[in-house]
Amino acid sequence: MKHKIVLTGGGTGGHIYPLIAVVKEMKKLSDPSLDLEFYFLGPPHPELKKLEEQNVLIIPIKSGKLRRYFTFSSIIQNIKDICWNLPLGIFQSYKILKKINPSLIFSKGGYGSIPVIFAAKFLKIPLFVHESDKIASLSTRIASKYANKIFTAFPYTKGVPKEKVIISGNPIRKEIVIEGNKEEGYKMFKIVGKRPIILIIGGSQGAQRINEVIINALPKLLEMFEIIHQCGKKNEKLIKESIPLLITPDQRKYYHLFGFLDEKQMKNAYKVADLIISRAGAGAIFEIASNGKPSILIPLPESAQNHQRANAYYYAKFGGAKVIEEESFKPNFLVQVLREMFSKPKKLMEMGKAAKSFIRKDASLIIAKYLLEYLSGSNKI
Repeated sequence: MKHKIVLTGGGTGGHIYPLIAVVKEMKKLSDPSLDLEFYFLGPPHPELKKLEEQNVLIIPIKSGKLRRYFTFSSIIQNIKDICWNLPLGIFQSYKILKKINPSLIFSKGGYGSIPVIFAAKFLKIPLFVHESDKIASLSTRIASKYANKIFTAFPYTKGVPKEKVIISGNPIRKEIVIEGNKEEGYKMFKIVGKRPIILIIGGSQGAQRINEVIINALPKLLEMFEIIHQCGKKNEKLIKESIPLLITPDQRKYYHLFGFLDEKQMKNAYKVADLIISRAGAGAIFEIASNGKPSILIPLPESAQNHQRANAYYYAKFGGAKVIEEESFKPNFLVQVLREMFSKPKKLMEMGKAAKSFIRKDASLIIAKYLLEYLSGSNKI
């Protein structure tokens, strides 16, 4: 019997990678008699190419984004999204879903999922949701009223009904954890290898502010460390131009700048790194933890419901990370913190072990098994 499954989510790659992980597991576990067919409804995003590689049919729709900062431009854009793009997205989703007639919808959240969630409610299509953050997003809180079940990355996720929750952990790209190779990473990044290696993941949101601190701290950092720095594509040119003015030719060999690290580079970067500096999005935290690396997390202050701060401090309680608030994240303070951390190698090893112990293994497997059991009729809810 053919089963059509609609995936939704969007806004960032962090919503798409978990979908890929779940699709891969469902295909691996599926009984051939189920004859699975996958669709994705959501806003366009470059990372959707990776979903296409899993034979998922991509159907773009309009969606509305709620901007929580207040400028004239953001207010106008919010009005346009709420009054035009969101209703249009709901209408598009309703027509598409009615035509596809899926057996279920799996939402990864994000503003791109909201039109599909509303359309699913109108059409009474079974809905399952995954929430990555410690504080549920607006899309998850909306979906939780209609969802059959809500999978959560963290225990005791705030903002969702407890009776619907299944704690699954966060689906991550297994390739990032399993396939990385330290020796290959040393060659790939031309690592000199005489100093501890710090991986800095700028991310797309707020990368510029992290970059400013890192760049100003570089002369002192490169006296002690070797650095792999993902700075964001839009920042790469400016940083490249400023490097000769900031560091000596001898220091240059210890600094490896990238606008973006693709999957192959990222999995090897995780393996060679001794410590990671990152924002506190759930995807980043769970990938860092899966690789058993100590980290410094700088929560994005503008994150919705301040969820990055909640993620960071909950994770840090387990001992795998140190949290630095952005207002305290200054060049001299960062140098001081890193110097202190690396003066205690035993403590760093303990942080790595604590990071590894935090992770809930096989999150994508837990979700995939549950969805397949639902399709087969063994856990109808």
